[in-house]
Amino acid sequence: MGIKEELEQRAQVYAQGRGLILAEPLGSGVHGIVFATESHQEKDLAKLRSAVKVHRGNLGYTRERDVYLRLREQSVTVIRGCHVPDLLDYDDELWVLEMTIVTRPFLLDFAGAFLDTPPDFSPEVLADWRAEKQEQFGPHWPEVQAVLRSLENYGVFMVDVNPGNVAFGD
Repeated sequence: MGIKEELEQRAQVYAQGRGLILAEPLGSGVHGIVFATESHQEKDLAKLRSAVKVHRGNLGYTRERDVYLRLREQSVTVIRGCHVPDLLDYDDELWVLEMTIVTRPFLLDFAGAFLDTPPDFSPEVLADWRAEKQEQFGPHWPEVQAVLRSLENYGVFMVDVNPGNVAFGD
């Protein structure tokens, strides 16, 4: 069984255990795959949707879970106008997080983030990183920097910063 099949199987086990139905994939990356889910409420059979992210490894899972728990503890749902998913549930054995689905502008994917202590990168690495991010985000780079500073106020140091994780309305 390949890694994609193994991730899908763990997502399926998680979903079945919570009365969810896996729907379309929302995205994938180095840390895992994200699926939309559907659930039927008993009262009126309305479909409720959430996102389930199944992680490839424990380190990314633990980092992301802990960041979402920190943000939930602080009641953070928006940072500088960017919607942050609410953590709904998680499974430490399957390495799965379930969260709300957010729309642009949004801030998500904390599997590469550091909690409480910034990464120990050399000044050269940081300069290269900043130059790459400035090129990726263009005129939005100052807004991204403000979002990152706001995250740091909660002890979250995000390094996996790209337009798929920090997206604005346009």
